[in-house]
Amino acid sequence: MSQALQEVASVDWSLNDPSLLKTQAYINGEWVDADDGATFKVLNPATHEVVAEVADVGEAETRRAIEAAEAARKDWAAKSAMERSAVLRKWNDLILENVDDLGILMTVEQGKILAEARGEVIYAASFIEWFAEEGKRVYGDVLPQPFTDRRGIVIKQPVGVCAAITPWNFPAAMLTRKVAPALAVGCSMVAKPPQETPLSMTALAELAHRAGLPAGLLNILPTSNSRSVGDEMCRNPIVRKLTFTGSTGVGKVLTRQCADTLKRLSMELGGNAPVIVFDDADLKLAAAGAAASKYRNSGQTCVCANRILVQDTVYDEFVEELAKVVGTYKIGHGLDESVTHGPIITRKALEDIKELVDYAVEHGATVAAGGEFGEGDSHFVEPTILCNVTPDMRIFKEEIFGPIAPIFKFSTEEEAIEMANDTEFGLAAYLYTNSQGRSWRVAEGIDYGMVGVNESLFASTYIPFGGVKESGQGREGAHYGIDEYVETKFICIGNLNA
Repeated sequence: MSQALQEVASVDWSLNDPSLLKTQAYINGEWVDADDGATFKVLNPATHEVVAEVADVGEAETRRAIEAAEAARKDWAAKSAMERSAVLRKWNDLILENVDDLGILMTVEQGKILAEARGEVIYAASFIEWFAEEGKRVYGDVLPQPFTDRRGIVIKQPVGVCAAITPWNFPAAMLTRKVAPALAVGCSMVAKPPQETPLSMTALAELAHRAGLPAGLLNILPTSNSRSVGDEMCRNPIVRKLTFTGSTGVGKVLTRQCADTLKRLSMELGGNAPVIVFDDADLKLAAAGAAASKYRNSGQTCVCANRILVQDTVYDEFVEELAKVVGTYKIGHGLDESVTHGPIITRKALEDIKELVDYAVEHGATVAAGGEFGEGDSHFVEPTILCNVTPDMRIFKEEIFGPIAPIFKFSTEEEAIEMANDTEFGLAAYLYTNSQGRSWRVAEGIDYGMVGVNESLFASTYIPFGGVKESGQGREGAHYGIDEYVETKFICIGNLNA
């Protein structure tokens, strides 16, 4: 077993601007402690060291944040889109000026390697820049009317107070992808960061404060009691929209809780992404693409390749190519720039992954690469390839959320489509083929919100990110993303011939 799997020595880290390490809640433009003084610990998943102790807020603080957001939103909505854009652009600039510090914070609280963390910070900023511009282009319509003395007008207005619940795997980007369009159109936002990774969000809030964002428009509520904060967000009638990224199970609970107030919802939920490799594909390209998707952030993304489906005639060759890529990886602390893959977020998550692998091996799967799990308190898992995996195994149906690549065989195009669709999820899918006809047939035939053809890393500001079936509803990013934060209002102007 490698040293990294057993333990990782402490790594010194510091920020160029230590004031970006914020450990309080941000409510109505002020940094505040929890009412009862409670805190919770944020741990480095690579070393298990305490990174910070953070304010642990609850229902009362959440209610005050919502009320502050309601009080602030009207003046903000009354501003011109140009004025709102100027503040957002300043926020974007400050994030980019502090990429290094924000990347370090993310690595020590989340575990991803520093290069990926910096990349996420830049990705997070891109949403602010995009929606700072897109907010200027919220168009209405003049509708034709059957009467000459009337005119029909459609305008778009902000939804109002919004609430966001974000995941630990992308602690910066999942905030800005939600907050930026909301602020751009004149909404306000109350956001709950994940317990595991609150520091990236509080640092972003500090930079928004420095950018001149008026008090009350963005409120950050760190907590170890997600239920108390989430319940208030869902049940408070002031909140008119909830946006959530996380598991399908939690998404269903939140949806039910929002029913009584009929809030608008955006749900980006679980995935079970297939990579379909046909016999006419460039296998080196397919292996590199599958690896990039599968092992990014140590497999902890909702759009990671979860099932690799390979046509039987090229199965062995593909496995060989994928193993070559995996053989170049190095596990360790994300601040070590020689490392390619960091830890799993928690020991519980590691054990869940190991259970899926053990079940598959017990039922006939074989380990073609990797397969080692850290012992004791270790959060490290070797990037792993599983062969001889069959659809009746749990690993076919369940989201892995770790660096495990199960490879399945198929014979025909029709079988590949059927296998890809054999899941309640429908977020992202990928396929590799050199046939234009097949690329269209398969892309249109599989039930997913996003499909990559000969490409496995397509997430960007410019795409409508989201899924179908139990992978959620609504879209984030692109010009579609701003529609999630506006209401459509019809105005009829009559008696124009008087």
